[in-house]
Amino acid sequence: MTIQSSEIEINGAWIEQNGKMVADPNSVRIADLIANKLLKLAVADGGFSTLYVNQSDSRLWELSYPQSDGHGGGPPRLSQISSEDASLKYKF
Repeated sequence: MTIQSSEIEINGAWIEQNGKMVADPNSVRIADLIANKLLKLAVADGGFSTLYVNQSDSRLWELSYPQSDGHGGGPPRLSQISSEDASLKYKF
């Protein structure tokens, strides 16, 4: 799996399946991307935000959990972030 050049955000969700809450396909994709395609650069917000770089096109991506009060910390969101915003938030 890769990130398409037109993508700027990938939103995960929890879905109910057989009476259990499970990761939707976007959440599974995000997990694969951070494990296999993106390089971790920094962490902020007590671990609820992580900065990554896509090594194939050098775009910066932020993993966050906008619904962190939800089940299991909430579903993940992977969104493109500018280098200016990243340097302010991640202090580099």
